[in-house]
Amino acid sequence: MTKVRGQIIEDENNLPPQLQLYMNGLRTHDLGKIGNTFSDDIKFVTPTKTMTRTEILEFLTALYRGFPDWSYDNDSPLLCEDGRFGVKWRQGGTHTATLEFPGFEAYPATGRSVTIPEHYFFYRLDKQGLCEINPDPIPGGAPRGIFEQIGVELPPL
Repeated sequence: MTKVRGQIIEDENNLPPQLQLYMNGLRTHDLGKIGNTFSDDIKFVTPTKTMTRTEILEFLTALYRGFPDWSYDNDSPLLCEDGRFGVKWRQGGTHTATLEFPGFEAYPATGRSVTIPEHYFFYRLDKQGLCEINPDPIPGGAPRGIFEQIGVELPPL
């Protein structure tokens, strides 16, 4: 896990509005809210794939369909020394429906409970909104850990 340094933001109301809206959108599975926080050039960067706006929203649509009870909890966010915001998320749910999104094989419901190890996601903003999202690449972390825990041998992300 990356050692994170920065200023703790105790009250999420003190975060930039786009990040507040994004976090609320995740918690409520509101893809409209989430999409409205993105800049035109948003990138979700993992060690194996970089996703664009459309791909991010397709992935979240599939996640919330396959895991209707997917939930999020977080520690107080940080304003990192490099200007990004860091949020340590805890997330998980039960795989009760097919996990399916464009360009990848469909994964039928397994009934497995998935718990992702808590880890940081880092957010960079520009004048339009969120422009880059980077999950800390820890073993079992999201998004790859979701697939690993439902038994996918070669996770697509």
